[in-house]
Amino acid sequence: MLLDIAKGFVIGICASAPIGPIAILVIQKSLSKGHKAGFITGMGACVVDTVFSIIAIFALAAAQKLIDEHRELILLAGGLVITILGWSMSTSDPFRKVKSKESSSSAVSVKDFLQAVAMGLSNPGAIFVIFALFAFFGIGPLDRSDWRVAPIIIAVSLGATFYWFITTWLLSRFRKKFRLRTIIWINRITGAIIIIIGLVLLGEGLFRMIFQGAELF
Repeated sequence: MLLDIAKGFVIGICASAPIGPIAILVIQKSLSKGHKAGFITGMGACVVDTVFSIIAIFALAAAQKLIDEHRELILLAGGLVITILGWSMSTSDPFRKVKSKESSSSAVSVKDFLQAVAMGLSNPGAIFVIFALFAFFGIGPLDRSDWRVAPIIIAVSLGATFYWFITTWLLSRFRKKFRLRTIIWINRITGAIIIIIGLVLLGEGLFRMIFQGAELF
């Protein structure tokens, strides 16, 4: 059992580590707003990873079938959401609310959290990463009555939390070395990268839909 818990912790770290839209978003938040905003954003990604882990451990085969049947729609919807978020990031001013009252800081944190959740849920690549990791480490599918489920899921969440805490803390240390203009450009560049990722997903979805439709005729 301890081995399964250790595997779950490693899965949480490995699921968070790849450089994708979420990682780019966390980097941008950490550099422009600091450790708290970056970590809250990372927690949004952690929630998504936990949800995907629950799906993987209970219904890997059924979820895989559902994704395969609706891959084009998932790519289109995910690409659209990621593109919009990237555009919002690249055009926003990260220092617009610097002089706002402390009472508004919690709202900003909630916004960062929800932004990460939306991006994570709309990224089909994250789903496949979780599935692949569970398959690689030989975990799942398990029965709902299996008592090992809860500790494994908690371990995955702790692994992701540990990764994002360390990552955002390190990034926030470098934040002090950047000038305001540099951080603004980091916002624009990371936003542009996320837009490109979204457009690629949209393009792949359209490509699959067009050619799949052509094959039907």
